[in-house]
Amino acid sequence: MKQLSIDIETYSSTNLNQTGVYRYADSDDFELLLFGYATDFGPVKVVDLTQGEKIPPQVIEALGNPNITKSAFNAQFERVCLSRFVGHRLKPAGWHCSRVWSATLGLPLSLRDVGTVLGLPRQKITAGKELVRYFCTPCKPTKANQNRTRNFPYHAPDKWQQFKKYNQRDVEVEMEITQKLSRFPVPQNEWENYWMDQDINDRGIRIDQQLVNNAIKCQKEFHNQYLRTSQQLTGLANPNSPLQLKDWLHRQGVEADSLSKASVAELLQTTTGTVHQVLALRQLLSKSSVKKYQAMQKAMCKDGRVHGLLQFYGANRTGRWAGRLVQVQNLPRNSMPDLEEARALVKQGNAMALAMLYDSIPDVLSQLIRTAFIPGKDHHFYVADFSAVEARVIAWLSGEQWRQEAFAKNEDIYCASASQMFGVPVVKHGVNGELRQKGKIAELALGYGGSIGALKAMGATKLGLTEDELPPLVQMWRNASPNIVQFWWDVDRAAKECIKTHLSQTTHSMKFIYRSGCMFLKLRSNRYLCYPQPKIGTNRFGSESITFMGINPVKKWDRIETYGAKLVENIVQATSRDLLAEAMRRLEAAGNPVVMHIHDEAVIDAPTDRSLDTMVSIMTEVPSWADGLILNAAGFVGDFYKKD
Repeated sequence: MKQLSIDIETYSSTNLNQTGVYRYADSDDFELLLFGYATDFGPVKVVDLTQGEKIPPQVIEALGNPNITKSAFNAQFERVCLSRFVGHRLKPAGWHCSRVWSATLGLPLSLRDVGTVLGLPRQKITAGKELVRYFCTPCKPTKANQNRTRNFPYHAPDKWQQFKKYNQRDVEVEMEITQKLSRFPVPQNEWENYWMDQDINDRGIRIDQQLVNNAIKCQKEFHNQYLRTSQQLTGLANPNSPLQLKDWLHRQGVEADSLSKASVAELLQTTTGTVHQVLALRQLLSKSSVKKYQAMQKAMCKDGRVHGLLQFYGANRTGRWAGRLVQVQNLPRNSMPDLEEARALVKQGNAMALAMLYDSIPDVLSQLIRTAFIPGKDHHFYVADFSAVEARVIAWLSGEQWRQEAFAKNEDIYCASASQMFGVPVVKHGVNGELRQKGKIAELALGYGGSIGALKAMGATKLGLTEDELPPLVQMWRNASPNIVQFWWDVDRAAKECIKTHLSQTTHSMKFIYRSGCMFLKLRSNRYLCYPQPKIGTNRFGSESITFMGINPVKKWDRIETYGAKLVENIVQATSRDLLAEAMRRLEAAGNPVVMHIHDEAVIDAPTDRSLDTMVSIMTEVPSWADGLILNAAGFVGDFYKKD
């Protein structure tokens, strides 16, 4: 046996979508129902464990054998659930995930959609969703079902037989996907990155349960207090209702077309008295700061840790990780100078002191979300973060020398950019320091072909820049960075030529290759980005444009338009991702266990005698494929996570 293709059906009263697979499999009533498998792409067998059938011993043994490939679509689910079934954690090595494989080729992330896009002869059975709901989740007790809370096979024998066929078909579809994609194998290095990711998810991260529980209690207490005060001021039954509040405001002589956060913030600048008080309360009532705390509660396993926070290849255009459950890639920033003191008050449940010291309790709770992640007993968090990694990568790839020199001298890139743009020295909090903000906005908004709209989206006008200042700012940035601008056009030209001629095109030591109806972009790291079914079309401006098939913003398989600067964004973000993956591999190999990573930052949970400087040094080693890239990182040591 060299290959084992697997699909399982399970029962648990825990809501999988809310808790993730680790908590789902941790449930006391978790049960393995069906085990569908095939060895070496042979016929599929379905083991019905509800009828006393047994999984063959050689198959059980293969589950833990790293030399036998175990393949499943979303293999994390199978591996974690089967770990619970066999009674010990199955190590990730040897497991392949055909969803990850699909993602590396820019394909959808669901078994049904991949099967449809690939035009497989056998498709996932669409009635399966209802069968899963019937047999795999609790049911509502009614008179008709004799008040039972779960459906067993004997309650619907015909449905059960259909369910077994559904399980069999999923294995067949998974095998067909694997065979269809075999022309485009995932490199071994990328599977090793996947195994590292699975080890990180298995490890999980500890949660400060007392802080989480009291944060939720605090929010509820203050929410009710704000609501009562608003009711007293307005006389409304539900001042949180936009309809009721708009009507009340109208009677006070204030017209409000919208009560969005931005609209309320504008109204607060022009109102006084009771109306101002009510709108301020509206702001407090609308700020939801407990959803992530609640997500932590739901996902936390019996070991006091949350597992499965990261999805490997979650962004299939670049290969970057995506957040799941608590969505750690989208945590509120913290800027409170007394963060530790506020945290202690919330942990104690000291609502009186909080009310005396802070105007907005929801804001305090929001800023404390990060601090709910804590290291293990007698451990610290060692947090190491790449410094301006995307700016460094684009400077290196494009050969923008003055940027490379600024990074080599460890200069502030926003000051260096402003200095280059305006032709004068710019020092943070010093000479021409007021220009730094313009340099910062330009740097953040314009690196990937952005223009006036990008500056506005980055908040340029809110920071005091006038409409008239924006076009010159765009032009000054582009004039200051001609090699980056040329990089956009070179990539655009190479991609178009590749699509038109089906011949390979090289630029900036990267290669566009046309193969089997796809355009592949070989990065300097030797990883490939894939653009399926590329075409040359015409954009809304009447110019030539590149299109390809992919997942659109509403998660549908559709034709997507791109262009040189957007491809550069893909390249830079994908390269930054590869730098992080290699850094984490080195950290792990040196005995520094990563428990979480966010964007370009690694969080390590290790004994208190470790050296942060050593970890930063490991993180900033430049891979052989990135010769000439100037990396830097910084970090901190702490007893809870925060944005330093």
